Amino acid sequence: MNKVITVDEKDKPIGLKSYSDLQYEDIYRVSALWLTDINGSSCLLTQRKWTKRNDPGKWMAAASGTIEEGETYDDNIVHEIEEEIGLTGLDLAKGPKEFIDEGKHRFFVQWYFANVDKDKVKIKIQEDEVENFKWITIAELTMMVNNHTEDFVPTMAESLHPLGVL
Repeated sequence: MNKVITVDEKDKPIGLKSYSDLQYEDIYRVSALWLTDINGSSCLLTQRKWTKRNDPGKWMAAASGTIEEGETYDDNIVHEIEEEIGLTGLDLAKGPKEFIDEGKHRFFVQWYFANVDKDKVKIKIQEDEVENFKWITIAELTMMVNNHTEDFVPTMAESLHPLGVL
């Protein structure tokens, strides 16, 4: 099993740990993608598999992953996009990097953005990681996150900041 890169408060690598050994005190790295339609009014959400240890069945941004030994943020997001939603060759724009402390986990998330024509791309989910997916307008997403936070990963409200909607 691959090891997760642990980092200090400045995102400098300090060690490696297995997923199962991570504690709240550990800080790790995550890459994540907001995938929007070319008109910018909707985005792709994915639902975590119900069998996942963390946040089963919760909705989140299009793709994300924890950075493992030998990976960079950039390597990881390309891998996760292909693995989780079946897309390759996206023109990725690097967004902000944020520190998240959601009470159970602490991590840096490097955001990426890409636009596609949702009517022309074929989303193919990785069935052992992703339960479902849907395109949703950003206005609907904002309303749902505000009114039904229990349906989303704990960091979803913070995740909307890089999209520029909160």
